[in-house]
Amino acid sequence: MTGLPGGAVARTVRRGRRRLGELLGRSTVDFVHTRRYQVELPGVLYDPRRGEQILAFLDSTGLLGRRSLHAPSPATFRQLRRVHTDDYLDSLNLPGALTRVVGLTLSEELADRVLATQRFMAGGTIRAAALALKSRGLAVTLGGGLHHAFADKGERFCVYNDVAAAIAELRALGFDSRILVVDLDVHDGDGTRAIFARDPTVHTFSIHNRTSENVEAVETVEATTIELGFGVDDATYLDAVRSRLPPVFAAFQPALVLYLAGADPAADDQIGDWKISAAALLERDLFVLSCVRDGDRRLPLVITLAGGYGLNAWRYSARFFSCLLNGGRALEPPSTEEALLTRYRRLARELEPHELTGEPRRTDDWGLTADDLGSVGELHGPRRFLGYYSPQGLELALERAGLLDRLRGLGFEPLTLEMDLDNPTGDTVRLYGGAARRELLIEARARIDRGTLPGLALLRVEWLLLQNPRAEFTADRPRLPGQSHPGLGISQDIVALLILACDRLQLDGLVFVPAYYHSASQGRKWLRFLAPRDEGVFRALREALHGLPLSEATRAVAEKRVVDTRTGEPFVWRPMPMVMPVTDRLRTLVEGEEYEGKVVTEAGRHAFRLEA
Repeated sequence: MTGLPGGAVARTVRRGRRRLGELLGRSTVDFVHTRRYQVELPGVLYDPRRGEQILAFLDSTGLLGRRSLHAPSPATFRQLRRVHTDDYLDSLNLPGALTRVVGLTLSEELADRVLATQRFMAGGTIRAAALALKSRGLAVTLGGGLHHAFADKGERFCVYNDVAAAIAELRALGFDSRILVVDLDVHDGDGTRAIFARDPTVHTFSIHNRTSENVEAVETVEATTIELGFGVDDATYLDAVRSRLPPVFAAFQPALVLYLAGADPAADDQIGDWKISAAALLERDLFVLSCVRDGDRRLPLVITLAGGYGLNAWRYSARFFSCLLNGGRALEPPSTEEALLTRYRRLARELEPHELTGEPRRTDDWGLTADDLGSVGELHGPRRFLGYYSPQGLELALERAGLLDRLRGLGFEPLTLEMDLDNPTGDTVRLYGGAARRELLIEARARIDRGTLPGLALLRVEWLLLQNPRAEFTADRPRLPGQSHPGLGISQDIVALLILACDRLQLDGLVFVPAYYHSASQGRKWLRFLAPRDEGVFRALREALHGLPLSEATRAVAEKRVVDTRTGEPFVWRPMPMVMPVTDRLRTLVEGEEYEGKVVTEAGRHAFRLEA
């Protein structure tokens, strides 16, 4: 990755932070959010819980005031008509109308949820604009930025243009001053620019990778369109923002600013193609704020999340908003995995053991129940998953975690949970969707393992299947070995719940033997190979496959196109146990200097090359 030197980035961030307290003054920061912003779409890399995770982080730091939270109402049809044509709005009621917009064939129920979600997002931006004007401060809607929606059509997951709807609502209420839209999503703000192409009171400013052909030929009265191409680094990006944005403020003299603070320029974004670091994104955001609050200028500012794809997108926005609320000092958000586990542990504390086991509250001295004693003359087989969770208790845990609601949001209803506790290889749980119970969504087989590591008790996951039978493989998400259907997008949630099971059962951690390269690679955020030799081999393997998409890397291993440079023999995937430590007893075996030293030594003994 190229860009500004580390010291230069740090200095610019420090300068921005020093000024932030002065820039904010006594202005307020209001947040607009509702769970109605969330909708699960099969195969889409957008994290529907992005806003919720931002709020959870700000709340955990003590920065979020309860009075600063506001719930939106869905945009009314009248408000949407000010921006979109009647023919377009009417067409959204037709079967299959959203197929072209989202690129997916949706059930009628899921299509209705998408429309409802985006109406709430449009209403949220309308509410944020009203709050910002009222306070003369900052208002953030934790959604929105649907800038690809045109007056007469939707594009790329954007059905309603929330920014345009908010501006139109302000105009209807009598606000006739100039408005600047600053769009720093990695993609062109084409729909917004087209809607206001003939409006001299709205200036649209967009820095992006490629200018859309949809509006390239449209003559705009007030617009700044900057195309930077692909592979953009920190220095190029920050130079464009610093050099091109201030002249627009000086010449246009807006009275209100709407900022689409997209996180998709980030280097780790799952869709974006730029290489922007976290430090540079924060500097970008603070620079936009400095333009809004420069000298005597104190403009109301509305911020929308806009683009950001993958499970880490929330962290960029959370870092910026913590800076706003913390006197100019940004707080570093935890990893997505840590935040998820913290959330689930908090939910787990609200569940009593008897709710999970199905046992009555213990009232006698021995704590025994009829199930423990059995009936005279007969033996009872196991009745609980891992000897602890009753079917009702496990379903309750999944419900409280929000996973069942997420599956219902994908159209799977009713949901049926069943257990198979008679298999000697482990206890099995299956979750089916649909009344006919033909759609298998989750299948997990696990057992308590006391033999892999003497003196330690582990939760061994023998089998884990997470699949969406209604989704289709795409070029971006191709079929991987072992897959019959695309995944559900909840693997991290399931791992977090398995860790909570370790907490409940006082186990030292998880053990899992990946059957494929992609399974091991996807588990790296949680798991490490138990043996330093295996960890070293895998690191050498990843080095040889560096730069390849996961699907291509997996195929290369499966097709034996990865060759040992010393022997000339192809690498053959073999069973290599991976563990996720929960207790310090296991953690000391797979973390620390001694383990790492052995891994480095082993990695140095192996070298692989990729053959065509």
